[in-house]
Amino acid sequence: MQEKRFYVGDLVLGANDGIITSFAVISGAAGAGLPAFVVIVLGLANLVADGISMGLSNYLSLRSTKEAELNVGINESRLDNPSRHGLATGLAFVSAGALPLIPYFFGIPQDLKFFVAIAATATALFTVGALRSLVTGHHWLRSGLEMLFVGGIAAIAAYSVGAAVKALFGLAI
Repeated sequence: MQEKRFYVGDLVLGANDGIITSFAVISGAAGAGLPAFVVIVLGLANLVADGISMGLSNYLSLRSTKEAELNVGINESRLDNPSRHGLATGLAFVSAGALPLIPYFFGIPQDLKFFVAIAATATALFTVGALRSLVTGHHWLRSGLEMLFVGGIAAIAAYSVGAAVKALFGLAI
């Protein structure tokens, strides 16, 4: 059971970062008034590159920790398979990070796509945050609201940057 708890941490890390960074890309593009196909290209590029980066970074981090612990005579069984942890993180990133992009692939009117993405993202953030309570022991409502708050800050910042760039440089598409 203890090993599964560590995988839950990897899954929460990947899902959290996937949802937030994907929606930040979408928010920035929406703030700049970019068309849906640009949002899809940017979103998919983000999913692939960041998913690989997250998975490999978690792998390298755990492998380095394991090697350092072995050098001082500590053998932690949870670190026996860094590649599985890295894979769990990367797959969680891509899977959860795809959720905010889903509205852009369907026949939803252009002016509603971003709002549907907001709703999907808020739901996903709260759900992953609530699941964090399995690892942290905090109340699920608190964990869900924390994750929603963090994601909201990132989204507002990204949207503001997109809107500012559009205003400063007269971006018109």
